[in-house]
Amino acid sequence: MTSVAPISSQNVPQVRLMCLATHHKGGTVWMKQIIKAVSVECNIPWIGIWSDAQVRNIPDTGPAFLVNWHGWFPSALWDRDDIAVLHIIRDPRDILLSGCEYHHHAGKKGEEFLHMPRQDLGGRTYQQTIASIDGLEDKLLFEMREKHAETLGEMRVWPYHHPASMTLRYEDLMNDTNGDLFRSAMVHWGLAPHEQDIAVSIFLEKSLFAENKDRSLRAGHVQSGETMRWRKELPYAVGKVYAQEFGNDLIALGYEKTLDWAQAMQGDMH
Repeated sequence: MTSVAPISSQNVPQVRLMCLATHHKGGTVWMKQIIKAVSVECNIPWIGIWSDAQVRNIPDTGPAFLVNWHGWFPSALWDRDDIAVLHIIRDPRDILLSGCEYHHHAGKKGEEFLHMPRQDLGGRTYQQTIASIDGLEDKLLFEMREKHAETLGEMRVWPYHHPASMTLRYEDLMNDTNGDLFRSAMVHWGLAPHEQDIAVSIFLEKSLFAENKDRSLRAGHVQSGETMRWRKELPYAVGKVYAQEFGNDLIALGYEKTLDWAQAMQGDMH
């Protein structure tokens, strides 16, 4: 079974490169807002690592934040002894719901895959296809076997047991109303105490649970920051198929202990 609890609260010796990895519809916009603000306040540059090519952009000296929104960093980074990696995951069933909704209207910026004509879809794009499907259940099944399957695959292959890696759940961060869990991540990154204070303050200010929610997070990209949406919104017919096709992934990620969760949905109004 894949362990997704924080592996270690001890810092990697002489941490210089602080890496952050998220997954599509798994809190990326939220974390991006936080890391950008921390970067400014602590005067630490942040660099997107989208392929092996961006490794050359890492400065030779001084600290830096390295980010990736698809749960991946090149092997050249994992082989270093000056990195500490923070990895965020979310209940895949909530990712499914959020992704299905978002992919109906998302623009081209950052989501090019939605707007590329595909031969296997009869020349239509992903967005055109999902928008043309009648009924929520069929829309979710399409999403489940397309982008969602890719995202879930990223979560499964993450090197959870690497000593530099610390994985936190989106759900736990949503409940971290005093910032203690987020501070533990900043300790893992090796930030100085005053930098930890700055980071925690920013986390609380920009958190989706804050009373004065950051409106920029809601600008079309974040439909709902709510946890466990699937219990109210996932149709039973979809849940049953999901348990058959991806139930073992939920167990491996620690979100379920058995495959029986879908049966418990049968009595609900789905």
